[in-house]
Amino acid sequence: MRHGIIGTGAAVITAALCAAFGQAQGQQGSQPVQRAAGRDGSFRVVETSVDEVHAAYKSGALTAHELVQAYLDRIDAYDQKGPAINCIITINPRALAEADALDAAFKKSGRFVGPMHGIPILVKDEIDTAGMPTTQGTLVFKDYRPARDAFVVERLRKAGAIILGKTTLSEFAAGDTYGSLFGATRNPYDLQRTVGGSSGGSGAALAANFSTLALGEETVASIRRPGAWNAIVSLRPTPGLVSRSGMWDGYPSPTAQMGPMARSVRDLAQLLDAMVGYDPEDPVTALGIGRAPDSYVKSLDANSLKGARIGILRESIGGQSEPGSPDFKKVDIAFQKDVAELKAAGAVIIDPVSIPDLNALLAKRASNPDIADVALQRYLARNPDSPFKSREDIARSPDMAKSIPPSKAKAWEGPRPRTDLSKWGEYLQAREQLLVNISKVMADNKLDAIVHKSVEHQPTFIKDGINPPYVSAKGVPTLNTFLVYAASLTVRSGFTSDNLPVGITFFGLPFSEPTLIKLAYGYEQATHHRIPPKTTPPLQTRRSPA
Repeated sequence: MRHGIIGTGAAVITAALCAAFGQAQGQQGSQPVQRAAGRDGSFRVVETSVDEVHAAYKSGALTAHELVQAYLDRIDAYDQKGPAINCIITINPRALAEADALDAAFKKSGRFVGPMHGIPILVKDEIDTAGMPTTQGTLVFKDYRPARDAFVVERLRKAGAIILGKTTLSEFAAGDTYGSLFGATRNPYDLQRTVGGSSGGSGAALAANFSTLALGEETVASIRRPGAWNAIVSLRPTPGLVSRSGMWDGYPSPTAQMGPMARSVRDLAQLLDAMVGYDPEDPVTALGIGRAPDSYVKSLDANSLKGARIGILRESIGGQSEPGSPDFKKVDIAFQKDVAELKAAGAVIIDPVSIPDLNALLAKRASNPDIADVALQRYLARNPDSPFKSREDIARSPDMAKSIPPSKAKAWEGPRPRTDLSKWGEYLQAREQLLVNISKVMADNKLDAIVHKSVEHQPTFIKDGINPPYVSAKGVPTLNTFLVYAASLTVRSGFTSDNLPVGITFFGLPFSEPTLIKLAYGYEQATHHRIPPKTTPPLQTRRSPA
C-alpha cells in the first residue's frame, strides 16, 4: 500500500503542486480530542502519549489493533484526502497483524513484551525496515527492498514497537521534503508552506497525529528544523549513542545521526531509551559505551529550570538568514517571549553569551566525498539483493532526471568529486577550535546549556522551494552538526504572529542529553505550547465489537 504523488517527471509534479496551492490555508488552533475505538469509547488518540497508550492497554480500554486502525483511519482521511498532507510513502502491510500478535501475547501473559509494547512508530524512509521498500524519497529507489532491519528498527521491534510505515523526506535525504516519488509534503499548520527537511515527513506525521512516535535523521539540520516547524520535540543525539547501520549516509560518515521525534519530551526520552546501544556494525557506537544513563526518563524534572544557568545565543547563525527582514523579526519577537518564559520558570539567564569567532569558524565547513562514498558502499552492501552496487549505478538510473528540484540530479553527474584535503583540514581545525571556544564560554559562565532559535525564519513556501532559485532552508543553524560531537534538542516554543510554529534549541556538549532532556521538559511543563493543527481534526469513531 503506497501513499503519495507518483509522477512521471519533475515538471508534471511541479505543475500539480502549484495548482494545488489554491487550497485553503490551515492555521494552528485548539482542537477537541479524538476518541479511539476503545471498548469503552474513552481513549484519546489525538495527542496521546506512550504512557496513556500503555495505561489503556492495561485497563482493557484499548487494544494495539484498535490503536493501529485509528492511526490508519487518520492517514486515510488526511494524508491524500482533505488537506493532503502527503507525508506517508508506505504503510506496513503487516501492521495490524503485528498488533494482533502483541495483543495475543499480552492477553496470554498479562505482561508487555517490552517498553515499546504496541506503540506505532513511523520511520523516515532512509532507514531500512524489512518488508517495506526504502525509497529515499526518489523514483530511483522506488523498488529498493532491504532484507534486514536497521539496527535501531530491530531494537524497537524487540521492544514491542509496531513499525506503522515510512515517511517522506527530501530525495536522498538532502534538503527539503520534496521528492520525485511523492511530490511535496505540506505543513499541517499552513498547507502552502514546507514542513522542513529532510525529516519533514516524520515531523508532519506527528503534528497531524498519524502515529505515536517517529524516527528522523539529521546530517545538517534535518531533525531540528522539522521539529520547530511542526510544533514537536526532536533530538539529534551525540554520535555514539545511536547506531546508523541500515541507514543511508551512515558509518563512516561523521555527521549523519538518527534521532527520536515525538510530541512530548517524555515520549522522546522513552523512545531514546529504546534506541541507544552498542552496534559492532557502527563502530562509532563504541564511544557511547558508559555514556548513557540507565534511563533518560529518569532525567525528567518539571522544576529543572529553577536555578539552571542558561546562556542565550542571539548572534544570527542561520544559513541565508536575513536579520533585517520582517520574517526574521517575527521569529525574533517569538524568541523574546521564549527567553522571558525561561526566566519566569526560574532559570538564571545569561543574555547574551558571545562565542569567539563563531561565524568565522562555522564558515570553514567542508565535505569529504571520499568518506561519503565509503558510507554509500557500506549501506548498499548490507542488502545482498541491491540493484545498485555503487554511486555510478545510481547515477545511471533513468529516473534521476526526474528529481525535485531538478538541481538535485546534478549532484550525481560525472565522477565523484575529489576531497579537497586542504579545506577538509581547515574544517577539522576550525571544528576543534570552536569546541574549545564553546566549552570555555560554558565553563566561565557555569552554563547548563545554551539556548538559540531552532530556525531563524518561518517555514518557507513550497512554491519557492520547487522553483528557481529554490529557496527552502532559510535561517537554519547548523552549530551542532558542524561540531559533530554535540547534542541539540528542539522543543516547540509557541507561534509567530502568522500562526506558524517556532522552536527553541537546547544545545550542549557531547553526551549532555540527560541535562538537555531535563531542561527541555521543565520548559515544556512550564509553557504547554503544543497545539494540534486545525487541518487534521478528530475523526468520528467507530465502536469496536465487544
